[in-house]
Amino acid sequence: MLFRKSEKRSYTFQDVELAKLLGIPIDGISASKVKEATYFTCLRILSDTISKLGLKLYRETGNGISKASDHYLYSMLKLRPNKNMSSSDFWKGVEYQRNHYGHSVVVIQSANNGKIEALHPLNMSNVEIWVDDKAVIGRTPSIWYVYRSTDKEYKFSSDEVLHFKGLTTDGINSLSVRECLNKTIENLQYGSEYVNKYFKGGLSAKGLLQYTGDIEPGAANRMKDRFEKMASGMDNVGGILPVPMGFTFSSINSNMADAQFLEINKFSIQQIAAAFGIKQHMVNDLSGAKFNNVQQQNEEFYRDTLQSILTMYEQELTWKLLTDREKLNHFFQFNVDSILRTDIKTRYDAYGVGIDKGFLTPNEARLKEDMPTMDGADSLIVNGSMQPLDKVGMAYEEPVEPPIEGGDIDE
Repeated sequence: MLFRKSEKRSYTFQDVELAKLLGIPIDGISASKVKEATYFTCLRILSDTISKLGLKLYRETGNGISKASDHYLYSMLKLRPNKNMSSSDFWKGVEYQRNHYGHSVVVIQSANNGKIEALHPLNMSNVEIWVDDKAVIGRTPSIWYVYRSTDKEYKFSSDEVLHFKGLTTDGINSLSVRECLNKTIENLQYGSEYVNKYFKGGLSAKGLLQYTGDIEPGAANRMKDRFEKMASGMDNVGGILPVPMGFTFSSINSNMADAQFLEINKFSIQQIAAAFGIKQHMVNDLSGAKFNNVQQQNEEFYRDTLQSILTMYEQELTWKLLTDREKLNHFFQFNVDSILRTDIKTRYDAYGVGIDKGFLTPNEARLKEDMPTMDGADSLIVNGSMQPLDKVGMAYEEPVEPPIEGGDIDE
């Protein structure tokens, strides 16, 4: 049976229909979840982090693993996947769409000889995913990616695209944080709007205007407008409100503390950050951070959040971009040294241990610090006093003189 993952049409972020489609009432709250500060911050952190990690192609041989810098894909993915994007811009856009939409689809442009010429990310707001499990479109069951531009429609098979997913439910469909935390993100938007109106109104509370006697509706509206002009606005903050004789003004509005505004706001921020896998100190919540555990939290961020994402990218790239023969001994891998890199003293101490123990050459340590290699520094070296366990202490034993050969000598 052929079915569509979802019915879509093109909307702008200011489109009222988009808000209705997402179930958001239009009453001053933006229909775009991206405009919520915490949600935007989490998107930026993940996108910027992925974009700064260098992607390398490696070759595995009998002598170990080395960079396949002579492969044509090495420089293309390292510098410019297509003529319009640098590698940093490419991965920043791919990771943004993967989080915001739950999917990110990249078209593989190949030449007639089979070599890959470029990679083009698609705008996911114009993409539909079709599962053709009865081979209605093609000869075999497959997944199709339909992209609609202004006047054209393009269909790509699963072999013609890279499909990067968020939290997947069945290996094909995936969920976006925007959909899962719809209400939480919306609450933060309402909170931001509340604070904006609170400041725009001069931080003055709403109140009840009482009048002793009868007043006709028209006069009541005029009096209401008059009091609002006198009491509202930044110019009236801290001022004195003159009240005509016969009128009494009393506040009926609760303040932020009474509404537990800050506590609710903080809890919502924690929920959004946790859904993205972002550590609290990365969204400026340092309540649980200490001066000596920020490095540990960065390592946890890599292990708990980034490692799964990077593994997904690396496996999809290796499977779709390399030939069957190349897959036997080639693979893509992101360089995570920039995340796990510690302070210079810790690094140098670790290099010293590796060199002293004989499994790291001085030149290998220099390359890790982006320093040029030196002549004579490619050999493994160890401390000369080291010896096997069964030989320990032999240097302190009494020397045994060898017997004299040739028999007795007559005196």
